[in-house]
Order: sequence, then structure tokens, then C-alpha cells
Amino acid sequence: MKYVFSLGLGAVLALLMISACSDPNDNVTQANTGDAVEVETAEGKTLSFDQSTSKVEWRGTKTGGGHDGGFEKFEGTAIVSEDGKTLKQVKVTIDMNSLWSDEDRKEEPDPKLSNHLKSDDFFSVTEYPNAEFVSSEIKEGGDGGKSHTVTGNLTLRGVTKSVTFPADITVKDGKVTAKAEFKIDRHDWNVSFNIPGGEVILHDDVAIKLDIATK
Repeated sequence: MKYVFSLGLGAVLALLMISACSDPNDNVTQANTGDAVEVETAEGKTLSFDQSTSKVEWRGTKTGGGHDGGFEKFEGTAIVSEDGKTLKQVKVTIDMNSLWSDEDRKEEPDPKLSNHLKSDDFFSVTEYPNAEFVSSEIKEGGDGGKSHTVTGNLTLRGVTKSVTFPADITVKDGKVTAKAEFKIDRHDWNVSFNIPGGEVILHDDVAIKLDIATK
């Protein structure tokens, strides 16, 4: 009985260790990244984002854990066809100074993480105060059962790359809702800092979550 109990306890501990080391970003779709593409402004009706319901969030992970966060200030537009049935283009501009992390929203807020992310080690928001995404193509059908595939240019820290990712998009009653979650390799945008010593490693991929609705 002692042997069986020890074996069972060992299996439980092993499962706990695997769970603790798992990366929540592993299950997030990797965006296809490439050189910047040419973008032309689409024709149609322009709708503004509803700031009260829209969200732009992120999740970064490291050895043994990670952090969630987002941006308090951003603005965007969606261009729909004249008949109001098709999303033609979307543009998002993010105020990088408005970055927040889960550490800021604890009962006793700690701004050290968000301040570090704003520094030259990461996003260098003094030199690059804004990030921007503008789509070049939105087509029906997407990986993982998503309704659409979106391609466009993402500019971050002064670097512009094209990204392609799946999204769920609905255009109804003159309004647009769009949801997407994908991950990018931060090194592609020259965000290459890691923790000295190597005991804790910041993972390369960062998840971006968009939850957008127009007015």
C-alpha cells in the first residue's frame, strides 16, 4: 500500500508541476508575420469604435507564470460597404503610455511592471508613443472555425510588419463587432529584453486580444 500511495502521490506532483509550467499562450493562434504590405484606404461608411465596450489587451508569459494587461486609451475606425453588410477595413491607434498590467489592478497597485514595459527595455513609449494596426485585406473564412481572416500592418516601436490572423466578425444593423486573439513574436518588433541571469526567461510570444464594437 505504501508503494501504491507513493506512486500515486508522485503522479499528482508531476501533473501539478506540468500544470504550473504550462504556457497559456501555447493554445493561442500564431499570427503569420511578414514584410509590410501596401495599404489603400477602403471606400465606404466610416464607423468609430465604442470606447465604452471595446478592449485591446495583451498577455505575456515567462518561466513559471506571466501577466495580463491592456491599454486604457485607443481609438479606431471600421469602414463598411455602402449597404452596411461587409467590413472593408479596420484601423486601430493605441496610446502606448496608457499601458496597464494586472499588477496595477491589485488591491495594492504596483506600477513597477507597467513602468518597465513603457521603458526603453520594451516599448520605449517616450520615443514611440503610438502603436497602430491598419488592415489591408479582410476575407471570409478563418482558421479554427473563425468567420474571417484579417491581414494588415502592425506598427510597434517604430517597426512595421504585416500580420495575418483569424477573427470572428459580425456586421449587423449598421454596427460592427470583431473578436480576435493571436500571438506575435516580440523580437520581430525589436522588443528583445530578457531577465539577466537566465533563471527566469521571458517567452518570445505575446498574445494580443481584440474585442471591438462600433457605435
